[in-house]
Amino acid sequence: MPTTVNAYGTFEAGAALQPLSIDRRDVGPHDVQLDILYCGICHSDIHFASGDFGPLPVSPLVPGHEIVGVVTATGEAVTKHRVGDRVGIGCMVDSCRECENCVAGQEQYCLNGHTLVFGSPDRDGTFTQGGYSEMIVANEDFVVRVPEALDPAAAAPLLCAGITVYAPLKRWGAGPGTRVAVVGLGGLGHVGVKMAKAMGAEVTVLSRSESKREAALELGADDYAATGDPETFAKLANRFHIVLNTVSAPIDVNAYLGLLRIGGTLASVGVTTEPLPLDAFALMNNGRNIAGSQFAGIRETQEMLDFCAEHGVVADIELTAADGINDAYRRVLSSDVRYRFVIDNATLAN
Repeated sequence: MPTTVNAYGTFEAGAALQPLSIDRRDVGPHDVQLDILYCGICHSDIHFASGDFGPLPVSPLVPGHEIVGVVTATGEAVTKHRVGDRVGIGCMVDSCRECENCVAGQEQYCLNGHTLVFGSPDRDGTFTQGGYSEMIVANEDFVVRVPEALDPAAAAPLLCAGITVYAPLKRWGAGPGTRVAVVGLGGLGHVGVKMAKAMGAEVTVLSRSESKREAALELGADDYAATGDPETFAKLANRFHIVLNTVSAPIDVNAYLGLLRIGGTLASVGVTTEPLPLDAFALMNNGRNIAGSQFAGIRETQEMLDFCAEHGVVADIELTAADGINDAYRRVLSSDVRYRFVIDNATLAN
């Protein structure tokens, strides 16, 4: 029989989240059940819950895709995890496993569509529900090991924010001898600074005003520049190998392309629903690239967590109880958090 658990979600796009109950499926032969310890709050959660991505796919909708928990049960065929293991679940909980992209370890680009951890049709005909809940059941192949060296609460945002910046930095060659500019110093950007530094790159933070200079340097950035200063783009022209755009708002793509050295890449990971006009000449000059990136496959997510454990990389977080989620949403939208809210899921039982 399904198990009923406490959760926090919304019945209507744009409405406040509220306490509710959801059912979790029985543990199948290849499933892992975990009690959720912590779940990060991502800007994408807010986009889904507010209706920015369209109508709610299911009502109620329980967001949350940065999950750290402890295994409490396993199916009879499970080989990757054991009861008591500390594990995590990120943005997806299934894919077709058979298409070219899945076979290549890029399940996030499944040609038949991956299954998101919340708001997606699941294999049993129900819709998935996310990590703002006490417990979750998922296929073992989409559950990763969270190293003991990582603080579990501060590690939760790595399951989305961490892998979202790690994958493009790795793909486009961040490392010793490279210069990386991180656009924005929020939930994604602050982890991007830490990741790029751990990889050995020289890191510059680009933000609209001078207000975040001290914070950026404390995080390990080598330099900082205010993009509100009209001279900034001229001073930094042709400088960077990678410009990592982490902001969830439109940017002047052409201006940022001008910061790239020959063959450099503007990698966008921040989500905006507005179009970004592109001047072909800004792209063609210096043979520049523009790229997008979506989190990553399961193998690379595990690689990222192991990298973070080795280099001491975690998110800077503020813990919140479940009844503080709506206030946390408000503060995220006001850029009033350094730098990621994480829910203490034990408070869902209260």
